[in-house]
Amino acid sequence: MQYTHTDAELVQQPIGYWSWAAYKAVIDRTRAALAGIGTTQPQWWVLNQVAGAPKARDEVSALLRNYLDTGQEMEPEIDETIARGWITQTPDGHLTLTADGRAFYEKAAALQTDLWTERHAGISDEEYLTTMKVLQRFIHNTGGKAWHH
Repeated sequence: MQYTHTDAELVQQPIGYWSWAAYKAVIDRTRAALAGIGTTQPQWWVLNQVAGAPKARDEVSALLRNYLDTGQEMEPEIDETIARGWITQTPDGHLTLTADGRAFYEKAAALQTDLWTERHAGISDEEYLTTMKVLQRFIHNTGGKAWHH
C-alpha cells in the first residue's frame, strides 16, 4: 500500500481526521453491504443481540440506543425486525429469533465475517491490537467514553 505521507509526516497528522475517515469508510462499507442483503446496520445489531439467547426488549433497546451515534431510538428497528418475521416478542417482552430470522442472521453474520476479512487484509493481529489500544488511550486521554465505559 502507498501511504499519503512519509513516516515523519504521518506522525504529525491529526488523529481526529484520520480516525473519522477510517470510521466513515468502515461504516459506509458495512451499511452498503448490509443494504445489499436487505437490512440496516441497526437491524443487524438487534438480530446479533438476540441470536445467542432470548433477551428482554428493554435490555436490547437500552444497550443499542444511539449505538455508534446513530442518533435514533432502537424501538423502530426492533419493530421492523418483528414486522419482517425475523424476531418474535413474547408476552413478557423477550425477543427471540424465528426460523426465518435465524436463516437471515446466519446470512448476515457470514457477510460480517467477509467484511472483517476485507478490513483486516494486510493487517496483523499485533498491528490491530496496537491500534485498538492506541485508540482507547486517545479516548481515555481526552476524557471520552466508549460504549463499554
